[in-house]
Amino acid sequence: MSTTSSSAAGVGAPAHSSASARPLTGQDYKTLSLAALGGALEFYDFIIFVFFATVIGQLFFPPSVPDWLRQLQTFGIFAAGYLARPLGGIIMAHFGDLLGRKKMFTLSILLMSVPTLLMGLMPTYQSIGLAAPVLLLVLRILQGAAVGGEVPGAWVFVSEHVPARHVGYACGTLTAGLTAGILLGSLVATGINSVFTPAELADYGWRVPFLIGGVFGIASMYLRRWLHETPVFAELKQRKALAAEMPLKSVVRDHGRGVAVSMLLTWMLSAGIVVVILMTPTFLQKLYGFDARTALVANSVATLCLTVGCIVSGALADRIGPRRTLFFGGLLLAICAYAFYTTIFTRPDLLLPLYALAGFLVGTIGAVPFVLVNAFPAQVRFSGLSFSYNVSYAIFGGLTPMVVTLMLKHDRLAPAHYVVALCMLGMVTALFVKDRSRD
Repeated sequence: MSTTSSSAAGVGAPAHSSASARPLTGQDYKTLSLAALGGALEFYDFIIFVFFATVIGQLFFPPSVPDWLRQLQTFGIFAAGYLARPLGGIIMAHFGDLLGRKKMFTLSILLMSVPTLLMGLMPTYQSIGLAAPVLLLVLRILQGAAVGGEVPGAWVFVSEHVPARHVGYACGTLTAGLTAGILLGSLVATGINSVFTPAELADYGWRVPFLIGGVFGIASMYLRRWLHETPVFAELKQRKALAAEMPLKSVVRDHGRGVAVSMLLTWMLSAGIVVVILMTPTFLQKLYGFDARTALVANSVATLCLTVGCIVSGALADRIGPRRTLFFGGLLLAICAYAFYTTIFTRPDLLLPLYALAGFLVGTIGAVPFVLVNAFPAQVRFSGLSFSYNVSYAIFGGLTPMVVTLMLKHDRLAPAHYVVALCMLGMVTALFVKDRSRD
């Protein structure tokens, strides 16, 4: 059978052909819970590095290196994880389409948790010299490859397990788990910095969050043993309808529209996360004069609201369709982001409610994976989603901090203008999304 003959192609194709109208069962909630828990812990492992970048730079590079160069090298190692995402995602997606979703879903968390644990046990520059940053780079690349397979794999896994009319809710819940990992990293970093003195932190305290992440990741991998292969893949395997050629080749050749729509929506997703959630705490301190504690508390509230927003937008995609959810969600986010970045200049007392609302509306991205999993037929779904998402996130997510920083030299409202522009792009792209009809 041909690669895509038994499933409708393109944006709007059904996520699984034998969808039923049954409600979510206890097994469905168990699957979603375990998937979201693993996603949260894996994203925690991936981003905890950035919260301790300063002390890592001091410990893993020569003392004679200037501070600015040490910081640049440290963030360069952090960025290497993003650059490794497409390669790791494509490889794991390839085997996920051929050998099974569950196997790659479990492998990805192993590839993340083991390097995280090893980071917490690593000798520093003082002990092994230049081998320390080299080993750190290798472990970071493995982390990037792991998260490149985890995120698309998790979306595919949950979407193929739940009833058709709950796919949006499932994808939104999984995305909420990923964003909860960011919140967990922020809270752990705040706690570690509160418990340990600067000297203790440099001596051994920095290792604690990595060791915690590694241990919890391995525990989560054990819990995933209780998950079952998706019914969609099992059916394809039984009917011998798996991809007859390299899945990525079929994606590039036959599903250009799905790739284009998926990459543009991922760009909007990356802008919301990178600018509003990850970069704004720094903006609040450097541009708006807030102290570090106030900025971090506000960011934690915004990230919590983001987690809730992802679930809400995913559920809305089920009810009113992804086109309306993304269009109106993008419009509201554009308005709110502009109001947030312009108002807190003169009304710093509104920081918390405005940032919370902005975080909730960034949760519109919870509807994006709903579109991505429906953009490709089941035989090549993992590969199509992984290729589109990871390549787009590596390019646009990686370039966004530099672009916004360069814009700030001439435009104090650069974060607002960038987010508004990407929301408009997302709104236009949403018009090309087909609100699919389920079989």
